[in-house]
Amino acid sequence: MQFMENNYKKTLLACYLGFITQAIVANFTPLLFLKFHSEYGIPIGKIALISTTFYFTQLIVDVICAKYVDRIGYRRAVVVSEAASVVGLVGLAFLPDLLPSPFAGIIISVIIYAIGSGLIEVLVSPIVEACPFDHKEAVMSFLHSFYCWGTVAVILLSTVFFNIFGISNWRWMACIWAIVPFYNIYNFMTCPIEYLVEDGQGMTVRTLLKSPLFWTGILLMICAGASEIAMAQWASAFTESALGIEKRIGDLVGPCLFAVMQGISRVIYGKRGSRIELTKYMIGSGALCLICYLLASLSHNPILSLAGCILCGFSVGIMWPGTISIMSKKMPLGGTAMFALLAMAGDIGGSIGPAAVGFVTQTANDNMQVGMISATIFPALLILALIIIKKQSK
Repeated sequence: MQFMENNYKKTLLACYLGFITQAIVANFTPLLFLKFHSEYGIPIGKIALISTTFYFTQLIVDVICAKYVDRIGYRRAVVVSEAASVVGLVGLAFLPDLLPSPFAGIIISVIIYAIGSGLIEVLVSPIVEACPFDHKEAVMSFLHSFYCWGTVAVILLSTVFFNIFGISNWRWMACIWAIVPFYNIYNFMTCPIEYLVEDGQGMTVRTLLKSPLFWTGILLMICAGASEIAMAQWASAFTESALGIEKRIGDLVGPCLFAVMQGISRVIYGKRGSRIELTKYMIGSGALCLICYLLASLSHNPILSLAGCILCGFSVGIMWPGTISIMSKKMPLGGTAMFALLAMAGDIGGSIGPAAVGFVTQTANDNMQVGMISATIFPALLILALIIIKKQSK
């Protein structure tokens, strides 16, 4: 088994870089929103559509992958994912200045690299799941930690670059980040890749949709995505509010510390996961997440509020990869269709969570504390879904 695992280390490296690529395309462009506003005169309302376009494109890719990716093949599809990420990032550097409408150039680039991101999201987990590793739950958790480290690297290294060379040179930084997926094309072209199930043996989308266990997994994934992204997107505001520091620094400190704690959580389970029952660990994480939301929103002490915000990153760390591992074990014939639909559910949760917080905040006369309290429904439902899965298994 050790010999076989060594043969698949290149596969694992490619998948690590795949998640780093996803972190690059998801987090680099938002750092430039104000620059786009000042340089191209794009209204803030239109700039907000950039993120919407990115996540909506990912959702479409998730749905398409559920039906067609097995026909295309893992290797071809994942190489396309890296190539699309390269083209999108390089396009971001040039298309806004080449096209009559800079905003159109940005949106086209975003759609292209969002296609790559969506494919990465669907394919990397089943590729690793199909490798002959021991303790796959731990391997999966460690794998997903690379998205967190990628996020931290993008924010910190881009900020250092902008401070040294000036944000006016952001086009060079976009091309520099494109080197990562460009190099990873070679890795995916040459590494060993296996399939989860034999051709034609995986469950169809129709069969999956008839399974109560699968729908519980969908609920679990929606709650995982909502619990994670709701706090991640509001982390800057909480940091700014708790510490009273300027927004520019708050934008860095909040998301960075959240991502660091999220990564630490995944690494810890990656190292110790073989000794811990995953379902119980996730129930505990859901309870901690619930406490963190209450602490961040209800505490009148700014330090405790900040601690709740940051510690939430640790609590949500296992939710997304843990759900994938649980469903892979409970439904081993789920195949690529299951991974694609779970990714879609996670993206839906990632859209619902922040939107719910924003809607409730606005309804409560811009009271963010009330908005954040409303998000406690997601970790609460996650705990309920985990309890249901335990009963269904019995």
